[in-house]
Amino acid sequence: MSAPDILYRLRDPAAGPGPGAHRARDTGGPGIFRDQVPFWRHPDARRIDLRATLRDPFGTTMVRRFEQPRAVEVWVLLDLSASMRFCGRSEPWRLACDLCVALAHSATRIGDAFGLIGCDAGPREDVTLPATRRRCAAARVTAMLDAVVPHGRGAAGLVAAAGRLAGRRRLVLVVSDFRMPEAQVAALFDRLAPHDLVPVLVDDDALGADLPDFGLLALDDLEGGGRRLVLMRPALKARWLAREAAFRTALHRLALARGRPPYRLAGRLDADELSRHLLGTAA
Repeated sequence: MSAPDILYRLRDPAAGPGPGAHRARDTGGPGIFRDQVPFWRHPDARRIDLRATLRDPFGTTMVRRFEQPRAVEVWVLLDLSASMRFCGRSEPWRLACDLCVALAHSATRIGDAFGLIGCDAGPREDVTLPATRRRCAAARVTAMLDAVVPHGRGAAGLVAAAGRLAGRRRLVLVVSDFRMPEAQVAALFDRLAPHDLVPVLVDDDALGADLPDFGLLALDDLEGGGRRLVLMRPALKARWLAREAAFRTALHRLALARGRPPYRLAGRLDADELSRHLLGTAA
């Protein structure tokens, strides 16, 4: 089955190195009509607009400006910590992989570049794809991620990987369960502040909705903490749900302070819903 198309745009005009599909901040040459300005602001005699000049009550010579759409780079910083292997009502790791493949397909289809860096304790060179516009990017991402089993302790490498994305503004999606200290999340978001940052929370409804009021639960710490039996009871369930709510509230606050709110990926990959989020049209 082919990867679904995901639509996106940067919140600000693009400043990519070549022509593409995104609104740009620079003008000149052929492209999409942008506006009319006085000749002294844009001294290009080839673009003089005679009608606008004749209509101007002060006799100002007017010229037409055109906008050259630009290409952008789309990057995914992917959490490879062991907690990404959690399985409840769905398989969050498989959802994360499907998202990466869909983004690689969608970006290269319209001439944008796609890159990926997988991270656990540090950036993983074996799970890194330099930004490419080649149409085979989706197939390369599929093959690369099919060979990966998340097993790292923590995802501190996300911060280091963010430092590799210096330079022009990019669209950067951080795909993670964000089960890390709040200070580490804040440092990651601060490092990515020059870019258009989209946190993608890989989640599962079993983390809250499926908890019983009473019963024994065998809980596994996937990052090396072992297994323990817990007697679930109403008071403990209430504390559990309160901490989950506080975690989501903190993530939303940290993300919104730096641009976009987080997108919650759970259950299945809904390309239309994600597109609305990336286009800024979600309800």
